[in-house]
Amino acid sequence: MQKMLTIIANVLRGGASRNGAQVVSEAASMVASSRSYADFTPEATFDIKKVDLHRLEEGPPLTATLTREEGLKYYRTMQTIRRMELKADQLYKQKIIRGFCHLYDGQEACAVGIEGGITLSDHLITAYRAHGYTLTRGGTVREIMAELTGRRGGIAKGKGGSMHMYTKNFYGGNGIVGAQVPLGAGVALACKYLGNDQLCVSLYGDGAANQGQIFETYNMSSLWKLPIIFICENNQYGMGTSVERSSASTEYYKRGDYIPGLRVDGMDVLCVREATKFAADHCRSGKGPILMELQTYRYHGHSMSDPGVSYRTREEIQEVRSKSDPISMLKDRMLSNNMASIDELKEIDIAVRKEIEDAAQFATTDPEPPLDDLCSHIFANDQPFEVRGATPWTKLTSTS
Repeated sequence: MQKMLTIIANVLRGGASRNGAQVVSEAASMVASSRSYADFTPEATFDIKKVDLHRLEEGPPLTATLTREEGLKYYRTMQTIRRMELKADQLYKQKIIRGFCHLYDGQEACAVGIEGGITLSDHLITAYRAHGYTLTRGGTVREIMAELTGRRGGIAKGKGGSMHMYTKNFYGGNGIVGAQVPLGAGVALACKYLGNDQLCVSLYGDGAANQGQIFETYNMSSLWKLPIIFICENNQYGMGTSVERSSASTEYYKRGDYIPGLRVDGMDVLCVREATKFAADHCRSGKGPILMELQTYRYHGHSMSDPGVSYRTREEIQEVRSKSDPISMLKDRMLSNNMASIDELKEIDIAVRKEIEDAAQFATTDPEPPLDDLCSHIFANDQPFEVRGATPWTKLTSTS
């Protein structure tokens, strides 16, 4: 503001005759910028879709308040996930990323909404479609992309790949269908044992929802009243099988039976956030577990080996994109309520694209981990010890 006043004063004094037009232009631009920033709506309240309830008298509110700061943060994070996954698709097709790779584009509102309803001191564990959660839990695009290409600068030092990424209070990234759910209950048991008022979010997909170990975990969690939120990300297809063909009951939020449940619009970041806040309050009050079903949709196939159009039509995918895209929904809300300008959101888009390109450049030039690192980090804090290699006479050393 002081700089702007100085420029205007100089113009009024005629002190910059040679560059007067440039100075006037700069001053006008700064005035316009200040005026437009002040004119933005700092906060708005939106109607959100009613949540279906199971064994609950009351549910989350039917409205959600969004600040301008939150809106810009959610928009940037969802755009980052979207662009990161599209770049991963490109690198995979170039055979720079290899092996299993499950992309998250289309489901961004789930990860961002859940994170908006809990804190980073809470815990989260998910299945193999984990890139988005790695980012929202504190990982960087650079670390994630480098992990996908198996480089030393990756978030798991290039040894985990797409399905095995971790950050503080984030336990992956798990490749065995449904196996992360009982692990999440173990984390929740630790939270209760320590009495730290924390909880665990344990995610799985509709394809894992018929796993027996999930029902066993429901039972134990309910018996012990563990602070755990079970979340089924129902993206309508378990690999290439629709939910109607795989499940006798597609009301996944009722699968806990004696555990309260919520069915939520997983394409609306505000709906997901409010439902997660409600579920978190339920857990922290000592009432035990709660189950959420997020109805969402993935734009890519199950994995990069699945084109995603042999069991659904391109028209179906396009219809979801045009009517329910989570990023477009948030963008429209912000623009229609004067919470941001088109130019401002375009600037975010440009910055995100640059961040992704820079990360991709790093992920293709950073060196691969040396063979000597193959057996390191088996234990968190231990003396170095010898590990047998692929043959009895091959010896490797493990360091923490």
